[in-house]
Amino acid sequence: MGAMRTKNVADEVTRAALELFSTRGYANTSVQQIVEAAGVTKGAMYHYFTSKDDLLFAIYERMLSLQKSRLDEITARGGPAEEVLRAVCVDVMETSIEFLPEGTVFFRSVHMLSEDRQKEVTRRRREYNDQFAAIVERGQASGVFRDDVPMAVLIAHFFSDVHYLSHWYRPEGPETKTEVAQQVTDLFLRSIRKET
Repeated sequence: MGAMRTKNVADEVTRAALELFSTRGYANTSVQQIVEAAGVTKGAMYHYFTSKDDLLFAIYERMLSLQKSRLDEITARGGPAEEVLRAVCVDVMETSIEFLPEGTVFFRSVHMLSEDRQKEVTRRRREYNDQFAAIVERGQASGVFRDDVPMAVLIAHFFSDVHYLSHWYRPEGPETKTEVAQQVTDLFLRSIRKET
């Protein structure tokens, strides 16, 4: 019962914060508004989150952790670099669509995080990007992927589509999240494949 209550309070606070940050903006949302919308006390919120900053980080951290664990699973299975990269790209697109509200709020507000939190986000994203780059490098070494474009450009090419999902993706559109993920992945892989 205690564990269930714990989860409910943290989840309710997170849900309320996400909704308020997306409608009012991070800077225009107070802790008082969050606890009122969640139906909890400030004390209950502060039991799980040390600050509004901590709450914004937690919203994004869920998606980041999921994507990193999925990346680890996919790479652990092994296989040819192009197959692994395809699976990773489809996964990151699908999970980013699943967490579209979280990603939208985060990318709008990341610059408002404390310096320590920004460094932590940078560290976590760099860890993901380094693992992603290692897959591309494996494909370059085997002659599948082009090596005439800097790695930073190749990575930015794919992740710009991910980071700007909220600007162009609509859940009510004709394609499912999987179809969109596969289409974007196909375009990316075609663009980095070495011409024969």
